[in-house]
Amino acid sequence: MTKSELIDALRKETGLSITKSEQVVELFFDRMSDALANSGRVEIRSFCSIFVKQYKGYTGRNPKTGKPVKVYAKKLPFFKPGMDLKQRVDYSQTQVRGGKRK
Repeated sequence: MTKSELIDALRKETGLSITKSEQVVELFFDRMSDALANSGRVEIRSFCSIFVKQYKGYTGRNPKTGKPVKVYAKKLPFFKPGMDLKQRVDYSQTQVRGGKRK
């Protein structure tokens, strides 16, 4: 699903205008991004949690030349799916394969 598909789905479900739907989706993603940028955590119960992992810098090697290269410390967002999301995705795979769910 793309951002525009999400906006369109919101518009159809709620009856909001396209402009209002865009504003809602933009606000949602902006607030999530702001929280993560401030080293916060985003948790949407039963769906997912997103948090920032910090990685230390290290000296690596350029695979082409073999020369040492300094890799700087960085922070990256980490997505962890919730139990309901895991089960829903797994259940849809089980249905595609024709298997039975235990």
